[in-house]
Parts: sequence; C-alpha cells; structure tokens
Amino acid sequence: MLAVGPLPRFSVTPFVLLISDRPTERVGLERAIALVMDCWAISPGAAVPHERPHLIILDLPPAQVARIEPALSYPGPRIPRLMLVRGEPAPAAPQIRQLPAVAARQVVLANAFAMIEEATRSAQVRERRLAEHVSQATALVAELFDSAALGARFQRADIDRGTELVLAAVSEVGIAAWLAEVWRHDIGVYQHTLGVAGHAATFGAQIGLGRADLARLVSSALLHDIGKSRIPIEILNKPGPLNPEELRLMQRHPDIGADLLLAQGGFEDAVIDVVRHHHERLDGKGYPDRLSGPAISDLVRIVTICDVYSALTERRTYRQPASAAEALAIMTDSSGHLDTALLRAFAPAMLGSAALAA
Repeated sequence: MLAVGPLPRFSVTPFVLLISDRPTERVGLERAIALVMDCWAISPGAAVPHERPHLIILDLPPAQVARIEPALSYPGPRIPRLMLVRGEPAPAAPQIRQLPAVAARQVVLANAFAMIEEATRSAQVRERRLAEHVSQATALVAELFDSAALGARFQRADIDRGTELVLAAVSEVGIAAWLAEVWRHDIGVYQHTLGVAGHAATFGAQIGLGRADLARLVSSALLHDIGKSRIPIEILNKPGPLNPEELRLMQRHPDIGADLLLAQGGFEDAVIDVVRHHHERLDGKGYPDRLSGPAISDLVRIVTICDVYSALTERRTYRQPASAAEALAIMTDSSGHLDTALLRAFAPAMLGSAALAA
C-alpha cells in the first residue's frame, strides 16, 4: 500500500505522478512525459509525494487502485486522472479519462499531453483567482484593523465579504495553497488573521458544519485578534519575549476586541465570545476570565485550536516555523489547554489523511 506524506501542497514545479506496476511501461511513459513536464514515476509501495501533482496516471489493477485512493486524496480541487484500465472501466466521473491498459503508447501519450495542457490552463486560472482573493482579503482585514485602531466604525459588509473570499478560496484550492499565497506577503497580524481564518474554513468543512455555522466560524476567526489593533506595533512585532508590562498589555487584546464589537453593535454573542475568550484554557489557566471546561463554547474551542496551530506554523523573525506534525505534537502535549476530541478531528485536515482521526 502506498504511504502518504504529512501535508500535500502545491508544487513549485508542475509534475505528473505516474503509478504503475509494469516497470517497462513505467519507464517508457516517464521518459516521454518528462519531455513536456516533470514526471515522478513510482511503483506500488513507494511513498506518494507531499506535493500536489497536476496530473495522476494510474496503471494498476482495480484492487490496487482502490487501496491507494486515500493516499491520493489531496486537498483542493480534484486532480485530473488518466486511468489505464484492466477489465471493466470504472464509473465515469469528471476529470477522469480512461483508456484500455493495452492501448498503444502513442495513444496514451496523446491523451496525457492533452490533459497536461488542460490542467496547466486550469491551474493558471486558479492561481490568478487565488492571488486576487488573498489580495482582496488582505485589504479588507487591513481596513478593519485600521478602522478599529482609529475608533471608526467598520462595515459588516466587509467582514461578510472577507468571509466569502476565504471560504471560496479554501474550497477551490485547499488550505496549503491559501497559506502559500498568504505567506508570500509580509503583513504581520493580518497574515496571522488570514491563516487562522483559512484553518477555520478547512476545519469547519472537515467536521461538516453547515453553511451558516461555517460562515460564523470564519467571521469569528477574521475578528478574533481585532483587539490587537489597539496594541502598540512595537509590542506586536517585538522579536523576542515580552517583559511583564508588555505581556500585561498584550493580554488585554481579547477584552479590547470584544468591547470594540460591543460598542459597534450588531455582532452575534457567539462571535464576541470568540474574540473575548480565544485565549482561555480548558483547565482554567487562560485569560482574561479564567474560564474552564463547559464554560468555553465549541466555537471558541475550534478557533483556539486554529489560532494555536497557526501561531506555531507561521514564520517568525526569531524562530523557524514548526512543521504540521511538530505543531500537532506540541498541541497534543499541551495538557489542559485544548479540546482533545476536536484536536483529533483537526489533525486529518492538516495532515491530509483521514486515517489519523482513528
């Protein structure tokens, strides 16, 4: 059975993933495909690459195809597949093309090249759209923080628009591509906000939230750190530990943010609850209100997990980002902080393997 790596991501260099149990055919196809696009050709039992391929070619018996399906479930849009069929063809499905395994190599290559061209065009369109979504979302978040810093009212329509941008982008390309685009920009607290919102959108979809609940979750994530708009920039960007006075001021940001939303009016209690309590801990050792156990809502627990994970995996001037596996290990070991049942559900969304939820 094929092994799967920890976190699929969009490859910098486009490539075709070819999986075949016929060595001679595998070598021949690999050499020809490599003339137009990099080709990673592997046999059954080899590790599937972490990177997201542009095209998957499967030259395997039906039983082996069924066994490797979980390893090929990359986040984002379904990857086009060319299947060399042995026996009865599989049910027709979008983005899947089937040929008999006995088809001439020239026929197989003609179809592969056509699919590569089509996949490349689609990827370019998605990349342009993703860049536009991130740019617009960044501008909206920056406007929210600037308005909050100046004591001006901000528009609910902007929050709703930001929520829709995050949901649309993450649904189309997946969390890895969203983060890669967000991380291309040095935008400080805005970068963290968009990362938490992206993780919230991914996690919410993973656990099957309905549309209204999913939108509420992402809106809460976009606003969770709005209180930092009133924290001095030299504290926010300090490349090292805060002194006691700086820490005291930083730990006021949940109350500041919740009070800002209350003063503006029109925000759901559940959203304000997230803003005020996303630094609480289940063991009662968090802040600002030292809530514990049942007093902490599910929405707060979800955003807290996304917030902690984002903080651990983001770039910092004073440390390297943790990998997905490292961050989840740290979070799991943080006894009394996070909801363990939700954390078990969160892991597959980040690691790309539903088996990890078992």
